[in-house]
Amino acid sequence: MPATARTQTAAVAPMPTSKGQVVRMATRPVARYDARKIAAAIARNVLPPLVVLAALLGIWQLTCSQAGSSLPPPSQVWIDSYDLIAFPFFNYGSQDIGLAWRVLISLERVAYGFGLAAVCGVLMGAVIGQSVWAMRGLDPIFQILRTVPPLAWLPLSLAAFQNSNPSAIFVIFITSIWPVIINTAVGVRNIPQDYRNVAQVLRLNQVEFFWKIMLPSAAPYIFTGLRIGIGLSWLAIVAAEMLTGGVGIGFFIWDAWNSSRLSDIIVALAYIGIVGFALDKLVAAVGSFITRGTAAN
Repeated sequence: MPATARTQTAAVAPMPTSKGQVVRMATRPVARYDARKIAAAIARNVLPPLVVLAALLGIWQLTCSQAGSSLPPPSQVWIDSYDLIAFPFFNYGSQDIGLAWRVLISLERVAYGFGLAAVCGVLMGAVIGQSVWAMRGLDPIFQILRTVPPLAWLPLSLAAFQNSNPSAIFVIFITSIWPVIINTAVGVRNIPQDYRNVAQVLRLNQVEFFWKIMLPSAAPYIFTGLRIGIGLSWLAIVAAEMLTGGVGIGFFIWDAWNSSRLSDIIVALAYIGIVGFALDKLVAAVGSFITRGTAAN
């Protein structure tokens, strides 16, 4: 029996019978966790990145501690940006706030832009995947538009919306929608013919076919597109905020550069990387939970 499945017997009072015999009641298993196995799993997944990170920090410290170095070493970053590192939620005014608040403001814009891209991308991808003519007509256009860099859309969005916030949301939307469309279309085209035959036998209409056949079958492809899209969304908002201003994490980096605060920029980059990693893992976890039945089949 595996160590994680070990049980211990719960104590129960004996029950006497009419002849004086004692018969014990059925025992109820009590789950126990193997601390050693949990510790080994944590060490296996956490220690290697920590060792690599420590080595990189050591190399960085040795390289940038020399006289004439253009970048500050980690020790100097800690001294210069201690408040940003130790107190991410401080709030001393509209522009003097901690990096955690700036990240949350940027995440709000990402939620709007990426949410719209996810809904529109799945619907358009389903149409393209179902219709050969739609694929032939729209796929070449999408392949061209998806290669346009995020910042190239910013002047047009500013001219159209006359406001920085909707312009940034539009840049997120137009940047992240393409992988969702393309992966959804591929997933719909790869729906097994047996599923389509079942839908015809059951006489499902287009709405029923979309919810009961198309989405479950194409879910792994859809979430692959969503993972790519969320990464592009986070990339786009940081780039857009550098030019549109505000109080987001992107504008903070640009403002720190203008003020020659290199240590603050390094800390902000660490925040951006950690949040981007968390967003990717969140979408992957949701996709794994939703598609577990599909993967089993």
